[in-house]
Amino acid sequence: MTQPVQADASAFDDVAVPSSTHVPLTRARSNALLLLVALIWGSAFVAQSLAMRSLGSLMFTGLRFALGAAVVAPFAWREWRMLRARDRQPRPRDLAHIAGLGTLLFLGAAMQQVGMRTTTVTNTGFLSALYIPLVPMLGWLASRHAPHWTTWIAAAGCVAGSWLLTGGGSLANFHTGDWWIIASSLPWAVHVMLVGRAANRLHGAMLVACGQFVACAVLALLLGAATEPVTPQGVARALGAIVYTGVLSVGLAFTLQVVAMRHAHAADAAVVLSSETVFTAVFGAVFMGDRMGSTGLAGCALILACVLMVQLQPIVGRWLADNLTRPA
Repeated sequence: MTQPVQADASAFDDVAVPSSTHVPLTRARSNALLLLVALIWGSAFVAQSLAMRSLGSLMFTGLRFALGAAVVAPFAWREWRMLRARDRQPRPRDLAHIAGLGTLLFLGAAMQQVGMRTTTVTNTGFLSALYIPLVPMLGWLASRHAPHWTTWIAAAGCVAGSWLLTGGGSLANFHTGDWWIIASSLPWAVHVMLVGRAANRLHGAMLVACGQFVACAVLALLLGAATEPVTPQGVARALGAIVYTGVLSVGLAFTLQVVAMRHAHAADAAVVLSSETVFTAVFGAVFMGDRMGSTGLAGCALILACVLMVQLQPIVGRWLADNLTRPA
């Protein structure tokens, strides 16, 4: 899923971004990686929808995040050893924070998965993006630091876009699944607010990622086993979707995002990652037969425009401030 992108000072320089890694990526290659990430995340909604035909929402969520944790585990173990060598390994309080992040991840992923039972892949992709304008608004409630005025416009635009997705009629036209997807944007937004702080405090992004995946998987598997019917045949039929979303969407895509974002320009990353919603609509139309009229398409376009507004505002603002204050 698309993550809000922070601005950097070189956002509009057409050069390769320097890096401390052994093989620095050029701007074009980092953008290509981010495009691949957006493609994987956009296509994953199709796999998630198909998995619901043979497996419960919670069990599927647990299995794919468990597999994603296994993919990231070698990188997390390497970070753990490095931190331990510096006597900076996570303390019990840090582990509690990681468990809290996993709980938020579980709530967002589980509600999204439940919602996909009764809504389309296209609606899921665009409605899931509602968490992006919600992040600065929640930050305002937590810190009393007012968001930029464009955030309020974007929030209103997302509400209007959601209404257009119903066909421009009553909100009663929303499926139950649409409301589940909208509700999932709250834990997603809180998670985005907190996960960066945890990774910076621990100096271990992979460690935080793996830990939260494990916590999410444990919660989903325990609740799934207690509330959903599970059969070996059902797991076998959903195995392809589990592997695709677990290895590629959870494990590989999140890791590639970390690698690419160390070299990418923030302006590029904001636009490229937001293309996830477009890929979702394309894959939904091709593989799931999703179709919508002109009103629904207008709603998708409005939500995408609002997402880009929130993503690009701090980057454009930084660029304008730097250039307007620079001596002639």
